[in-house]
Amino acid sequence: MRYNVLGALDYVSKKMLVVANDSYITATEVCDMLRKVATEYSGKKIHLVLDNARYQKCSIVQELANQLDIQLEYIPPYSPNLNLIERVWKFVKGEISSKYYYDFDSFKQKIDSIISSTDGKNKQKINQLIGKGVHLFHNLVPVGENTFAFLSDDKNAA
Repeated sequence: MRYNVLGALDYVSKKMLVVANDSYITATEVCDMLRKVATEYSGKKIHLVLDNARYQKCSIVQELANQLDIQLEYIPPYSPNLNLIERVWKFVKGEISSKYYYDFDSFKQKIDSIISSTDGKNKQKINQLIGKGVHLFHNLVPVGENTFAFLSDDKNAA
């Protein structure tokens, strides 16, 4: 048995949105996540940072992201240290590793419980794992508490 969780972490609030299943993560699940993110952050500019998994870069995902006005940003290949969600998964694994679960449903419920606490009782731990000085993009700068802007790479731009 397996439990696959695709997660999207809000860098500011530490809230996680998830799509989970007992089989595999595919472009279908990524599209489900895009819809969840678009609904959750309706009316806001969305930048979603992804790794280079093939199912996250396929044309179906790209087209849906364009339709939903979600900007997909990809980290460089072989750079899991830049993928903030990997730090969350490390935390989740640490929380579940010291206990034996007698049935699969209890195991899944524990994982779901940990994930749902990232913006609540475990927010401070997640903040420590992620840190406040994470620099996601060379030209992304904070312009407000929950607002970021891209600076132009063109030195002649006004």
